[in-house]
Amino acid sequence: MMITVNEMTYIDAEKNNGGCCFDARAYCGAPDTAPTARTVPVPEIISRLDGLYSRGLEKEAREFLDTWRGCAHARGDWRGELSLLSELMGLYRRTDDDHAAIKAIDDGLAIIREHGMGSTVSGATVLLNAATTLKAFGKAEESIPMFVHVCRVYSDNLDPSDYRFAGLYNNMALSYDDAGDRAQAEKYFGMAIAVIKTCPHPENELAVTYCNMAHMYDRADPEDPRIGEYMEKAWECLDAPGLPRDGYYAFTASKCAPAFSYFGYFVYARELETRAGRIYAGT
Repeated sequence: MMITVNEMTYIDAEKNNGGCCFDARAYCGAPDTAPTARTVPVPEIISRLDGLYSRGLEKEAREFLDTWRGCAHARGDWRGELSLLSELMGLYRRTDDDHAAIKAIDDGLAIIREHGMGSTVSGATVLLNAATTLKAFGKAEESIPMFVHVCRVYSDNLDPSDYRFAGLYNNMALSYDDAGDRAQAEKYFGMAIAVIKTCPHPENELAVTYCNMAHMYDRADPEDPRIGEYMEKAWECLDAPGLPRDGYYAFTASKCAPAFSYFGYFVYARELETRAGRIYAGT
């Protein structure tokens, strides 16, 4: 994967706006491979968390994650705590809690730095989540060096078709768009779509990407015909026969419905809201 010259991996001074810098060298080195004596059951926790999300129980999900994160910390299970902090970053994005999100990022970065995990896939995935969270709360320029570092770690360790690249490229595109670099945004949206299409049941992710692209073109020119083109593509994905109508579909539908409403597709927006409501209600 090509990285352009202006995409700096290392930022050695704080930005003029006072934002925190990201120096990837501080997070890399020899990864800590020593086992911890007591651990928390992360896969089981994530499974139960998904069950709470599928029922729309975000308050309960937060309490659940907070409890298990505290348990991991008390046991000295820094790997488990890091995984749960990454989940908390995503939850705080869902609930629009910027203060808690930034605290989770700071705590997660401290663990990655302490244990030299920045050059590992698992550490980079947490950095990806941190960068996505920074972007979500108005810190797009600050997120880009993190994304670029994750690109390099993934490229060194993963197959180019690995599904994790899809989320990386999609979120990089959003940050570049917010930062005003539309050429880079279009490039990474295209790369995200190419990866997504290789995955089973790609419709949910494609729909979100198409909605994001419609918003990108709208910010440049509200009359751009590509806006309608991509919103129609998004609807075709969400209305695809055979697409599972599960908790993830409900989350995607809820996420896309505002875009349909914003662009005047009110019938589609109401239908998506109805479908999501039925799923969350168990009907």
